[in-house]
Amino acid sequence: MKILIVSQYFYPENFRINDVALGLKERGHEVTILTGKPNYPSGNYFEGYSWSLKKSEVWNDIKIYRTNLLLRGNGKAINLFLNYFSFAIFAIFKIFSIRSKFDKIFVFAPSPITVGIPGIVASKIFNAKSILWVHDLWPESIRIAGGIENKLVLNIIDMMTRWIYKNVDKILIQSEGFRSYINIQVEEKEKITYYPFYAEPFYKLESPNPKYLNELPKGFKLLFAGNIGEGQSFPTLLAAAKILKEMNMPIHWVIFGEGRMKESVQREISELGLNDFFILKGSLPATEMPKYFSCVDGLIVSLKKSDIFSITIPGKLQSYLACGRPIIGSLDGIGSEIINQSQSGITAKAESVEDLVNAVIKLYNSTTEERIQMGLNARSYFEKEFEREFLLDKLEGILHN
Repeated sequence: MKILIVSQYFYPENFRINDVALGLKERGHEVTILTGKPNYPSGNYFEGYSWSLKKSEVWNDIKIYRTNLLLRGNGKAINLFLNYFSFAIFAIFKIFSIRSKFDKIFVFAPSPITVGIPGIVASKIFNAKSILWVHDLWPESIRIAGGIENKLVLNIIDMMTRWIYKNVDKILIQSEGFRSYINIQVEEKEKITYYPFYAEPFYKLESPNPKYLNELPKGFKLLFAGNIGEGQSFPTLLAAAKILKEMNMPIHWVIFGEGRMKESVQREISELGLNDFFILKGSLPATEMPKYFSCVDGLIVSLKKSDIFSITIPGKLQSYLACGRPIIGSLDGIGSEIINQSQSGITAKAESVEDLVNAVIKLYNSTTEERIQMGLNARSYFEKEFEREFLLDKLEGILHN
């Protein structure tokens, strides 16, 4: 098949669609990418890119068409609005310059859902069926994570989302929990198919390496990797860390990632007197993360308390499971269910500081053997539910239909 992937984000930005493109290419499909100039998460162009530079390139024998967009900058609402819609508009113009034929249009839609607009246009221009892979539920997600409460704005976004869903041929959802929400927005329920993330092959069991161990604090360590944003409920982590400090529990928190809440999190760490217990390592290549995962005692996944987050599978959860480390989940719903079903860790209710404190203490007091078993359980569950080749097989079947 000749497949055009439409995604606002792509390599060198770190998103799983990169590996999906490689996986489809490995299986003999001709893959082409329509994407933006990379600027996530910093908000500035990656080195070597600019408004005028790199309108197209080839990566791993995959042709990439890059369109301009307004940079996300500091991540404020107005900047994100301009970033999202500018990509949609410029991508539409770019489509008319692509001189190829395609069998399928595959649209990667974490956030924003606006990426569906050029995907629909491409499906009309190339007379190809469109598949939209939804990872975020609009408008609810921007109400919760973005703090937008204006009913008129939310209604307009809801109408746009419904239009996108109506005009694509198939909708893939990353969590079965999404189905009931999208059913309200979609007339043709048969369009919807469950298709979750998988974790890339470099997420695997690793032995602790002294090189990486020496970069981290001594003693008991918990690691968080990913976006430092509103949705990750960092105030809950910090409040729990403060209580554990007052209890003289020697818990160190290692944070990898960037995000628009990073500066405020750094300030609060200082205000709470937690500088000796938190280390913020910034963002590193995803390929490095399993090496750090192997050097800590537990991995943290956290989300705010909300109906929408309770039906979302956090993307990092598959990576954590694949690396076979104990998991502490400060979240509700399906993410918590996966940790409990897999017996891969300990869960706490979303935004419950008391629950999180108790979960950390429980993991701290567990034996080495118990932690090893949690890790083995995690890896076993990953291989049954989220393994790469298994899910690429499923995706090929979806694309062929």
